[in-house]
Amino acid sequence: MIEFLFIVGFTIALLATGISFLGIVAAMAVGFIVMALAGMIGLVFKMLPWILLAAVIVWLLKGRDKTATQARDYCYKRSRRYHRARRF
Repeated sequence: MIEFLFIVGFTIALLATGISFLGIVAAMAVGFIVMALAGMIGLVFKMLPWILLAAVIVWLLKGRDKTATQARDYCYKRSRRYHRARRF
């Protein structure tokens, strides 16, 4: 909402000073891009605690995956049996 108010105020200020229409359009485009990027960066900082919390939860739950451990153990045991049987 702040970005929209900035664009409206900026356009009115440029119209009041007598800038050409092409200059107003170019300034609005640049102003919109700058304000949109600033809004996205602000949103990332606002959401940063939740992003970090999600990353910690994923990191903690990643080590609890039993199927990956069982599959790794099964493949390891199978490969040992294969190599042992191949020696004789």
